[in-house]
Amino acid sequence: MSGTVLVVDDDAAIRTVVAAALKRDGHRVILAASVAELHERLAVETPDVLVTDVVLPDGNGLEVVATLLRDRPGLPVIVFSAQNTLATAVRATEVGAFDYLPKPFDLDMLTRAVRAALAKARSGETDFTVTEAGPGSLIGRSPAMQEVYRVVARVVANDLTVLISGESGTGKELVAKAIHDLGPRRRAPFIALNMAAIPRELIEAELFGHERGAFTGAQARVAGKFEQAAGGTLFLDEIGDMPMDAQTRLLRVLQSGEFTSVGGVRTIRADVRIVAATNKELPQLVQSGLFREDLFYRLNVVPIALPALRERRQDVPLLARYFLERAAGEGLPRKQLEPDAIATLEAYAWPGNVRELENLMRRLAALARDDRIDASTIRDTLGGTQVQPKASGDARLESAVHAWLDHIAMTEPQSLDDGTLYDRLIGDVERPLIEAMLTRHGRNQLRAARALGINRNTLRKRLDTLGIEIDDEISRGSGS
Repeated sequence: MSGTVLVVDDDAAIRTVVAAALKRDGHRVILAASVAELHERLAVETPDVLVTDVVLPDGNGLEVVATLLRDRPGLPVIVFSAQNTLATAVRATEVGAFDYLPKPFDLDMLTRAVRAALAKARSGETDFTVTEAGPGSLIGRSPAMQEVYRVVARVVANDLTVLISGESGTGKELVAKAIHDLGPRRRAPFIALNMAAIPRELIEAELFGHERGAFTGAQARVAGKFEQAAGGTLFLDEIGDMPMDAQTRLLRVLQSGEFTSVGGVRTIRADVRIVAATNKELPQLVQSGLFREDLFYRLNVVPIALPALRERRQDVPLLARYFLERAAGEGLPRKQLEPDAIATLEAYAWPGNVRELENLMRRLAALARDDRIDASTIRDTLGGTQVQPKASGDARLESAVHAWLDHIAMTEPQSLDDGTLYDRLIGDVERPLIEAMLTRHGRNQLRAARALGINRNTLRKRLDTLGIEIDDEISRGSGS
């Protein structure tokens, strides 16, 4: 499916790269470098899709989109931005954008988004807007968190059930709260219930409430969490620990939208949005007969997988400074991190994830003797031997290699011993490295080769071997 795409960005290299990718995908491309040029193009062209940056030299792309879509409500807009925050992602969908891509973005992802936008527009569906939302509170600029932001931004305006998975301490309740706070139910209660913290025999009473005399000790009627959350969001944490009998009742409520309290006969309407979370692998529990398959599918309408902190190490400095600032705002001494302390924090495995990092920063704010925290203080506080400092880039690369090996172990376990791992890893790394350098240098082969430390002929051979296509016009650009 091809169409006319208007691309707006003040960076000439990005315009060139994006245009080349879209042309290869069969689209006609119009370019603009500013808001003024955007309006000039729209005066004489009728694009099928608009792709725009947020920060433009003469205006804000999101404000332009909001104004533009009042006159052209059927125009799908894809927004990309280097301001990689949840607030930006939500604001993009709030003004009516079809999709949001954080910079730097994968060109394949962009072409897929353009195809999807064309398909949706030509299907006759023109309402891409999301209801009013407030600022988000999640922190992180890593690619893994950008994907979380994209999903959250898409679900805040509807009542779809969300299942958040992730290790303990990754911030599952924070994501659930963001979905509530940014959505149309934000003025109603957000009620959380941790299944692992409630005695099994009391879970149904906690969820659905109970009548006076329903069981020994029930002296009065008590509303359950479903009633308390009426009109708002019910967050069911650690759903994997829910007993089977309670799972059956929850399933009936999700199917019918109604329930009765324990010992009651009156039917009560369940006017809540359900967000569930787990640190367990629910599909494995289903296979083991410990979790209902039909309930899993009812909950897993929109899955959000939160990355472990070791998988988003580049966010560690941002998070650490944020927690120190928050501690100072609560009255604890203000502290700063030395560069070697940041490298040490990035190298640590963080088994307790973001919660462990927050607790560490609060402890350092309260107990560290010096105003500036160095690596030795970090190591001493963590227990010394738990940290092996290394360059932050090396730490992230090591994490990526382990993730790659884990993927091979899960999908092709026989490959772990067949003697091909070295060549396969080098091959898997070489292609994205070359693609990344070409993108950074506007697809100019000479500049990319210099940055890689190889000559242009070697780069050309590797491009041919790897099947990487280069637009000849771009390759003949300045300096080539």
